[in-house]
Amino acid sequence: MFLIGSVLGAGGALLLVTGWLLGDPGTPRGDALKTGGLAGGAVLAVYALWINDRRRRTEEARHEVERTRAQQDRERTENEQFAKAVELLGHGADQVRVGALHALAGLARTRPAYTQTVLDVLCAYLRRPFTHPGYDLRPDNPDEAEPEPDTAWPAERIAEADREQQVRLTAQRLIATLLPGSADEQAPRYDLDLTAAHLEYLDLTGCRLGRLTARRARLHGVNRFGGVRIQGPALFSGATFHGRTELSGARFDGGLSVLKAEIKGAWRISGAQVRLFADLRTAVPEEQLGALTLIGDVELKVDDDSGWATRSGP
Repeated sequence: MFLIGSVLGAGGALLLVTGWLLGDPGTPRGDALKTGGLAGGAVLAVYALWINDRRRRTEEARHEVERTRAQQDRERTENEQFAKAVELLGHGADQVRVGALHALAGLARTRPAYTQTVLDVLCAYLRRPFTHPGYDLRPDNPDEAEPEPDTAWPAERIAEADREQQVRLTAQRLIATLLPGSADEQAPRYDLDLTAAHLEYLDLTGCRLGRLTARRARLHGVNRFGGVRIQGPALFSGATFHGRTELSGARFDGGLSVLKAEIKGAWRISGAQVRLFADLRTAVPEEQLGALTLIGDVELKVDDDSGWATRSGP
């Protein structure tokens, strides 16, 4: 319909302009026809521009619909992958559980919006009840334990615990890889909840996170927090540190609590800094290397005879 109107408009412009110019005796007939033709062509050109603009808008709308549909399909696929991976964490085979953990970590890397959720799932897995004969024999260094089968720990149960131990170590390593580096000021703040978890050889060296909750956790072997930056509270209340703990250069910007914790191994705290609060109401570590630096106006809670080494910083 608009095409017919444009053609009629172009013809009308041709006749109108040509007739108007022919009414002037000084205008040659050829010039009048040429000018009229240009006027009619201009009308058709406007129509062509309108058609192109309409076609462009239609294409853009179609592409936007396709992008939206593709995004929805991708999100649906990722949600299905997430749900499937979580389901497989309960599988009886340890290889399947390890694969599920890696699938969750891969999803978090490709979709940062999933990172905190994946970290929550990994932490929840580590909070599941677990024990190992090595924790009884060498709680400070389970790697050196050599459990022998007995009535409490038959060979089959030891083998099962060994397999689950490897799954849990995988979860710990993946948590560390998903956390940003301590020097990345623009990185999101991810929280970890390891309440009552059995951990061994946990290594968060140089990581940055928000809140760390490890109340009543059991830490076996050497656990490394050197250079870590924790911007929220770091809560180890009631935790047990069986082995050596590396805290050199750590920054507890949101405060630190070891209230009623049991620290059996060495604590290396040279260069470790605490802000806001430090609840040290527990027995001093058997071996304390360095002093805890208190930055600013820190609310310090410590037993008079604990023997904690602290100093004031700038």
